[in-house]
Amino acid sequence: MEEEKAAFARRLRAALQDAGVEASAAVVEKRFNSRYSGTPVTVQAISGWLTGRYMPKLDKLRVLAEIARVDPQVLQFGGGGRIAEGRADWLPATLSARDKRVIDAYLNLTPKRRELVGELVTSLLDSGR
Repeated sequence: MEEEKAAFARRLRAALQDAGVEASAAVVEKRFNSRYSGTPVTVQAISGWLTGRYMPKLDKLRVLAEIARVDPQVLQFGGGGRIAEGRADWLPATLSARDKRVIDAYLNLTPKRRELVGELVTSLLDSGR
């Protein structure tokens, strides 16, 4: 079991690096909790995943895979399977690269900041009518 945890940690760190995400517990914690709908995960728990002390449960593994842009099964068991576009299934093909970066940045915000952005957008829409 210990080797399985260590192998998972190596895959997670490599996948994060390949996705351009710093494999730091603090960085991953912020991105993770902005996407995860359950109880927020601590920096210590994420550090445990990155160092091979712990294995995440399936619901958390799916969020990690989304952040790293890999298939959850690949992250858990190894093998190929990089996902080229993390949100390609619902983003319109007509969006520019800049718009996609803005949407990704929005999704990385805390729920409170997302709410503020939503209020700003609504205000801008209302004032333009």
